Amino acid sequence: MAARQAAPGKTRFLGFELTPLDHRRLANFKANRRGFWALWIFLLLFVVSLFAEVIANDRPFLVMYDGQPYFPIFRSYPETTFGGQLPTETDYTDPTVRRLIDSHGWMLEPPIPYSYRTVAWNLPAPAPTPPSGDHWLGTDDQARDVAARLIYGFRISVLFGVVLTALSAMIGVSAGALQGYYGGWLDLIGQRFIEIWSSMPQLYILIIIASVVEPTFWWLLIVLLLFTWLGFVGVVRAEFLRARNLDFIRASRALGVANLTIIFRHVLPNAMVATLTFVPFTLAGSVTALTALDFLGVGLPPGSASLGELLAQGKANLQAPWLGLTGFFVIAIMLSLLIFVGEAVRDAFDPRKLFADTAPPPEHAAEELQARPAGAGAGR
Repeated sequence: MAARQAAPGKTRFLGFELTPLDHRRLANFKANRRGFWALWIFLLLFVVSLFAEVIANDRPFLVMYDGQPYFPIFRSYPETTFGGQLPTETDYTDPTVRRLIDSHGWMLEPPIPYSYRTVAWNLPAPAPTPPSGDHWLGTDDQARDVAARLIYGFRISVLFGVVLTALSAMIGVSAGALQGYYGGWLDLIGQRFIEIWSSMPQLYILIIIASVVEPTFWWLLIVLLLFTWLGFVGVVRAEFLRARNLDFIRASRALGVANLTIIFRHVLPNAMVATLTFVPFTLAGSVTALTALDFLGVGLPPGSASLGELLAQGKANLQAPWLGLTGFFVIAIMLSLLIFVGEAVRDAFDPRKLFADTAPPPEHAAEELQARPAGAGAGR
C-alpha cells in the first residue's frame, strides 16, 4: 500500500497523464500557498471579466412591455417599440424611456446598468463624480461608470497579455531551439541580430506608428510582439546548447532520427521547464506594457476600456482621487497575483525542491555515520 502511494502511477489531471515527477511538481506548486491561491483568485477574476456584458451593460436582460417580453441584451429595438418617438435604437438609460417602460411594464437590468462607454445622464454634479449608490466607484471625467470600465479594462488587459505571451513564447522558443541545436553560423548570426534588434527604441517605434496609423488591439499586439519574443530565446537556447551534446541525443543522431524529431520530441520538453517558469512574469510584463502605452496616449483607441487611461485621468483630475487610486489598486492586485503565481511555478520546477528528499545532504549523512555505533548496520 505504501509503495502504491509513493508511486501513484498513471494519474490524470485536467486530461493530462501525470508521472511521479509531475506529482512532485504539483505538490511543490501547492506548497507555495500564496502562489496557489493567487492562481485561483486570478482565474476567478478573469472568468468573471469574461462575462462583463452580463455584469455591466446598459441593455437590460428582459423588458416586459404591455405583457410582451423583449430581450435587449441579445437584440436591438427601436425606441418606438416602447412608446417613444424616435426610430433609432433605444437608450435604456434615458429617463424618458425608463418612465415609458415603467408605466407599461418593467425591466430586469444587470448589476451595473452601465457599459464601459455609457455616458450617465443623471449625475448630481459635473463629472467626475465620487462613488455613490448608482456608481459604486464613481464616474470619470466623461461621465462613464468607473466600475464598468474596470471590468472591461481588466478583461482586455489580460486577453492582450495572454495572446502576446503565447505568440511570443511560440516564436522565441522556436528561434532559441534552432539556434541552440544547430549552433555554428546560425547561432552566431541569430545572436548578432538579437543584439541589434533588442537595442531598437521600442517606445519611439510605437510613437511613430501611432502618428501614421490609429493604434488598435492587433496593431499594438504586432508591434509589441516584435520585441517580446526576445526574452524567451536566451532561456531556450541555453537549454539546447546544454542538451545537444548529451549521449541520448548523439545516439538518436547516429540512429538516423530526424533533427526536427529530436528537437521537438526529445530536447524541447526539457527546455520547456525553464520556459514555463518565465511565462507568468512575461504575462505581467505584457499587461504592464499595454497599461503604460495607454497611460501615455499611444495605446488603444480613445474611448476603449483601459486601465492605463484611467490612470491618466487620475493624473489629470487630482480633485478626483478615486480615479487614480482605483486604477492603481486594480493594476497592483493583478500584477501581484501574477508575480505570486510565477514564484509558485518557479518553485514547482526547482530541481533543489524536486529532489530534496531523495537523499540526505552530505553533511547530515556524515554526522549520521559518525554517531552510529560500529557494526550497527551490519545486521540490516
